[in-house]
Amino acid sequence: MRSLLKSRIFWIMVASAVVAALLPAWLSPYMLGVLTSAYYFGVFAMSWDLLFGFAGEVNFGPTFLIGLGAYSAAILNNEFHAPILLCLLAAAATALVGGVLLAVPALRLRGPYFGLVTLVAVLLLQNAIVIFAHFTGGEIGMTVFSVLSIDATINYYYALGFLLVCATLLTLLANSALGLILQASGQDALEASVLGFNVTKHKIAAFCVSAILSGLAGAMLIFYMGAASVGTVIDISIGVQVIIATILGGRRTIIGAAFGAVVLIVATEFLRPLGQLNTFVVSAVALAVILLLPDGVLGVALRTGERQ
Repeated sequence: MRSLLKSRIFWIMVASAVVAALLPAWLSPYMLGVLTSAYYFGVFAMSWDLLFGFAGEVNFGPTFLIGLGAYSAAILNNEFHAPILLCLLAAAATALVGGVLLAVPALRLRGPYFGLVTLVAVLLLQNAIVIFAHFTGGEIGMTVFSVLSIDATINYYYALGFLLVCATLLTLLANSALGLILQASGQDALEASVLGFNVTKHKIAAFCVSAILSGLAGAMLIFYMGAASVGTVIDISIGVQVIIATILGGRRTIIGAAFGAVVLIVATEFLRPLGQLNTFVVSAVALAVILLLPDGVLGVALRTGERQ
C-alpha cells in the first residue's frame, strides 16, 4: 500500500476521479451520455491491458468476453425478466467460464496462435448469435426490459463508480506479486519458469480477472443502452478500438488504457460531423501516436517525470 501511495499513477487516478465527479455540474446530458459509454470502454481497455501489458499475451478478441457477458445478461433479462443484479452476476460467471474454456488450451500455444484463437472465438460467437436469432435477436439485436436508470447523471455516476472500482482493483493487482510475476513472464516466460513460477497458471488467473470485468462491463453497457447487438459489443471493430485505446493511453499503466478509451470515444463523437472522414482522422491520429510514442501518452509522461 505504501508503494501505491507513492505512485504517480495513483495520484493521477485520484485527481482524475475528483475532476470526473464534478463534471455533471457543467456538462449537458448528451455529453454525459458520451462519457458514460467511454467509461465502460475504459474498463474494456484496462482489462485487456492486464493480459497484454503485463502478461505479454496479445488477445485479438477482447469482445468475445464482452459479448458473452452482455448477451447472457440480455437473454436472462429479456426471456426471464430477471433483475439486473442477477443478470450482472450471470454475466460475470458466463464470461469467466467462457474465458477459462478459451484460455486453458489457448495459453498452451506459443507464438501468435493465442491471438489467432481469440480472434476466431469472436467470429464463432458472432455466427452463434446469428444462428440462434430466436434467442439473441440475430443481427438486429435484442432489447432488455430493465435499464440502470433513465437519468443521465445517475447513469454517469454508475459508469464512473464502476470504472474507479475496476481501476483500483487492477492497479492493486498490477502492483501485487501476481502483477510482478506476470511482468516477468511477459518479458521472458522461459526465465520465469526456470525461477519456479507457473507461468501458465498466472496467465490464466489474469485472463479470469479480465474475463469477469469485461463481462460485467459489457452487461452494464447494455443495461445503460437498453439493447444488445453485435455492432455494439462483439464486432471486431469494437475490439480494435479497445486495443488502440490501450496503446494510445499507455500499456502497462492500467489507467492509461482508461484515458485512451475516453479520448478515443470523445474524439470520435466530436468528429462525427465529418461523416466517413471521422474514422479516418481518428485512426490516423491514433496510428501516429502509436508509431511516435509506442509507450503511449501516459507512459511517456510518467517516464519523463521520473527522469526529472
